[in-house]
Formats: sequence, structure tokens, C-alpha cells
Amino acid sequence: MYTSGALILTNDGEFIYKVTHPKYEIEKTYNVTIKGIITKEEIKKLENGVEIDSYISGKAKVRILKTDKEKDISRIEITIHEGKNREVRKMCNSIGRKVLALHRSKIEDIDVKNLKIGEWRYLTNKEIAYLLKK
Repeated sequence: MYTSGALILTNDGEFIYKVTHPKYEIEKTYNVTIKGIITKEEIKKLENGVEIDSYISGKAKVRILKTDKEKDISRIEITIHEGKNREVRKMCNSIGRKVLALHRSKIEDIDVKNLKIGEWRYLTNKEIAYLLKK
């Protein structure tokens, strides 16, 4: 199973609390490759919240990026604000879909599209201020 994408590393506990706690509703966007062709019904389930680990996940924004019938895969974008441990994988499992690859592409409006795998950068003062205002 392949996982990649945006991480924020910090020793500032207050900052990371504001970025990760669901009450601040900081959106995390994931590009997810799943086994099979996703259905409209499965998308609706993800959008409305699904049962995982004895709770109902928060509502998600979901859109199809690509389907490939020949390879029997779907690429979807899922945006959530909770971000609990392995939440996106568990959400997909709850609708009967195995995650083949997972990439966190954005945290709020901060994306990693210009970074190669293994590269990193500092957040700008503007990005930090934006996240703290949420």
C-alpha cells in the first residue's frame, strides 16, 4: 500500500492542535486510488458519513478524478476535516473498497504539487497566519 503527501512538522503544540483538531475544520484533501469502479451510491455514503470504529465519520467532499475499467480502479478526491488515524482508508473500507494508494495533496489551501517526493519546504508566514485564523 502506497502513502505519500503533505505533512506539517512542528514542535509548536498549539499550532498543530489548531491544524488537527476537528473543531477548527481545517480541510485535508486526499487523492485516493481504490480497487474497482466507484458507484454514485458509494460516493453518497462517503459524503454523508460512514460507520468506522463505532462512530460515524464526518461528512466528506468527494469527486471522481478518473475511472479505469481496464485496470479496475477509480481515482477519487476526498476532502475531510477530521483526519483521525487512517480515517480515509477506513472510510473506503466501510464501502467495500480497498485503498491501493493514498496521497494527501492539500492541507487547507497549502498543497504539495510543486514538491517532488522527499522534498520539503518551510511554511510561509502568510500560510501560518492563515491556518491560525481558522
